[in-house]
Amino acid sequence: MPLFGSRPAFFFRSRHRRHVDPWTLVTLGVALSVALPVITVLVHVLIPSRAIWAHLADTVLTGYLTNTLWLALGVGIGTTVIGTGTAWLIAMCRFPGRRVFEWALLLPLAVPTYVIAYAYTDFLQYAGPLQGELRALFGWGHGDYVFPNIRSLGGATLLITLVLYPYVYLLTRAAFLEQSACVLDVGRTLGRGPWRLFTTVAVPLARPAIIGGVSLVLMETLNEFGAVQYFGVDTFTTGIYRTWFGMGEPVAAAQLAACLLAFVIIVVALERLSRGRRRYFHTTGRYRQLPEFTLRGWHAWGACLACALPIGIGFVLPGVILADLALETGDDVLGARFLDYAGNSLMLAALAALVAVGLALVLSYGVRLHPGRTTRTATRIAAMGYAVPGSVVAVGILIPLTWVDRHLYAWLNGQLGIETGLILSGTAFVLIYAYVVRFLAVSFNTVEASLAKVTPGMDAASRTLGQTAGGTLRRVHTPLMRGSLWAALLLVFVDVMKELPATVILRPFDFDTLAVRAHNLAADERLAEAASSSLAIVLVGVIPVILLSRAIRHARPGASGGKREAL
Repeated sequence: MPLFGSRPAFFFRSRHRRHVDPWTLVTLGVALSVALPVITVLVHVLIPSRAIWAHLADTVLTGYLTNTLWLALGVGIGTTVIGTGTAWLIAMCRFPGRRVFEWALLLPLAVPTYVIAYAYTDFLQYAGPLQGELRALFGWGHGDYVFPNIRSLGGATLLITLVLYPYVYLLTRAAFLEQSACVLDVGRTLGRGPWRLFTTVAVPLARPAIIGGVSLVLMETLNEFGAVQYFGVDTFTTGIYRTWFGMGEPVAAAQLAACLLAFVIIVVALERLSRGRRRYFHTTGRYRQLPEFTLRGWHAWGACLACALPIGIGFVLPGVILADLALETGDDVLGARFLDYAGNSLMLAALAALVAVGLALVLSYGVRLHPGRTTRTATRIAAMGYAVPGSVVAVGILIPLTWVDRHLYAWLNGQLGIETGLILSGTAFVLIYAYVVRFLAVSFNTVEASLAKVTPGMDAASRTLGQTAGGTLRRVHTPLMRGSLWAALLLVFVDVMKELPATVILRPFDFDTLAVRAHNLAADERLAEAASSSLAIVLVGVIPVILLSRAIRHARPGASGGKREAL
């Protein structure tokens, strides 16, 4: 009896024997490579380490758990409120400046959390410009006033919220734009005003998008390393780093990583369970202009303020602070080693983006050719890396590669007398591997969505003209998907530029990137010098954010000419 239905997905028959399909083999190989770090972490749960766990339980484990939960809860609530509220205002209301706010609300996405933490610490600390101006204005001295401490759990929650809310805004705004105008009109005829229409009709219909955005936010929050470490907030991510490098306990670090992975699995499972058996389908293919509420007076100014505050606090003010610090002080190695750091970042980001997009193209085309249970399961496994925190990926990669390096060195030294050093775990290869595992899902989702728009008739026509499957992909599909491939490259490139936890753990000796340079300088309280590297990362991140906003501007089907009615 066949293993997967009446015809196996990964074999095809010839007259004499079965041949293994190469596309399925590649898909399974990529899935196994991506799953290796997670498998490694889970296996280490079974290794006994009672002594170190007893020490962690008596000292820091409760703090890790409590801080992680409070951070995730606070960021989840904050991003839901800001992202959903601003998405409704932009999609459904008319007020001055809406066209600018439409894309500007995405700009905080270009600011890494650790960068905004460095900027606001310099601005709000006792020796910073804000408290200095307050003391000069009111004649205060030390101890005469109380000022909130930004380097705290509350400060980390606020700043991470201001950086991550665009995830919720992006998905929720797209959901609002896709809603049927008829449903909203029915709500209005039943006497529901804008507020009740928002709470009782629009939000329930957009629930999958809202929950999906919050799930992304929570996964990014659990992955957070730079900001919480700098603020001295102990979470599972900082605990993994400290246990591995500070205590020299890789097994305990892997077990902490398994606990963090369990948090991520719970988040994903809750997102799935929250939907239940509910489905959210459009029952018509006809779309017309959404009803818009024209805001006047203090309502209009209130809407402007609600949209301007997240942009100002999450992007404009940090950018001004960093620019001022970079111009006045900046990095003392600017023009010397700074170019090396920038070159390392650009090289890693470019290579990781190329590999990730290449693998995504192969995986999505493999599923198109053989959409069986095996290939679909393998691609789901390959695309799960984005849900795994960078610190977990780093620990899961270091353990097997260090084992391979150690045994390879022993064999080469014993048999050939060659001292090789660390061939895998001590080179940039391990960083590229980690980035691909972490961000393959970003490129895969983009490429798969683009490939799905190519009619299967293209494949049939190409094959009848004598093209192989690989030739069809190279000559037909790739040119048609050129725009999406560039978009996927750009998204992965920027994500790698910002990535910190895996880079800090896995980087080779004396191999720093802009993110690591900024982190190291900030850790030494040299915030002015960290501004140059931080500002460079932000500027690189702005480009895809603007392109992303332009891509969703005409997201609503059926809009005449792809444009909404002018203000």
